[in-house]
Amino acid sequence: MAQSDELPIPDYDQLSLPDLRHRVRSLEEPALRLLFDHETEHGNRIPVLEVLHARLKELHDGAEPSGGDQSNAPGVSHTPAGSPVGEATAAEPSTPLRHGVAGQTPARGKP
Repeated sequence: MAQSDELPIPDYDQLSLPDLRHRVRSLEEPALRLLFDHETEHGNRIPVLEVLHARLKELHDGAEPSGGDQSNAPGVSHTPAGSPVGEATAAEPSTPLRHGVAGQTPARGKP
């Protein structure tokens, strides 16, 4: 597994979702898969995984990486909330509500 300083996007773990969405457009599939694996192992942030998955699908459907050099991108000085990505900040797995009605949803991991 790659360390944060070995990832194809500098300051990956500190990027906001809009910044990440923009920067992944220049990456090819192997680099996106590296980020996806890193995210799954470390932050497991659902919105980030959705962005990475969507971009992988675009590439599979024929999209080409945009031009650009990740090393020229501006750095991130801090995170908005001041906390690093980690297992403690990951979303808990859950089952979506069925039609938005809690009574029709299975136990959702609760006894």
